[in-house]
Amino acid sequence: MKVRVHVSLKPGVLDPQGRAIHHALEGLGFSGVADVRAGRLFELEVDESVTDAALDEMAGKLLANLVIENYRIERVPA
Repeated sequence: MKVRVHVSLKPGVLDPQGRAIHHALEGLGFSGVADVRAGRLFELEVDESVTDAALDEMAGKLLANLVIENYRIERVPA
């Protein structure tokens, strides 16, 4: 089974990568983009036996920095 873990910065946390992307989009002539927030996506291939609690523990202990980031876990249907 495939699982996706989406990690993003919490609201209010400065996002220099997002700011640089936003600036680059403007420099390329794209308008109408008010803000950009960069994040990360992890795709895990796991056994059906891996529980939601185990996935939550993986994300909380390794994949996300809980001080400044949020995460969302998504099981991808086959």
